[in-house]
Amino acid sequence: MSRRSEILDRAGELFSTRGFHATSMRDLAEAVGLQGGSLYAHIASKEDLLFEIVNKAADAFLRQAESVPRDLAPEARLRALVRGHLEVIVHELPRAKVFFDEWRFLSEDYQRRIKERRDAYEAYFRETIATGIAQGLFPPQDARLASLFVLSALNWVYQWYHPNGPLGLEALSEQYANLILAALRNVRPEPVARSTGGNGR
Repeated sequence: MSRRSEILDRAGELFSTRGFHATSMRDLAEAVGLQGGSLYAHIASKEDLLFEIVNKAADAFLRQAESVPRDLAPEARLRALVRGHLEVIVHELPRAKVFFDEWRFLSEDYQRRIKERRDAYEAYFRETIATGIAQGLFPPQDARLASLFVLSALNWVYQWYHPNGPLGLEALSEQYANLILAALRNVRPEPVARSTGGNGR
């Protein structure tokens, strides 16, 4: 492992347990056995480290989504997307925690770049759900809202998942996919209220 990779790994662990602001450059230098000044030979700033960690997590999520064949049936594709998302969280737990919790401390430009990648990732879920709606597998519903619902449920896993807990990745993915598909299949859209003008009375 290169020195920079070691620094990134240790920074990810420290940011995930202590938080970005509570982790000092001295903490990080001590964690990797460097003098404070020597650390800057490998990195530009603490924020650059945070961006690189968050961006690598975004890379991992996008790679999983891109690996899912587009010609799969919508339900099978959604199951694969769910599994891929959970696989990143399970295998990259410290980095995932930083991605979800600490990215908001990035500067405006860095946040914009991460939001673009997040939106590109969300599109994989939205398009899959939209295809399922078009094919009659799911009842009519707002595909974007449904994709945000799915991702919100998946994203929360990092808060409680423990590698030594009772659920392994396969069981976790299967149960989450079943719950998500059940929810999407059983949507009962509210009828659109007729506009009466004024205050509606």
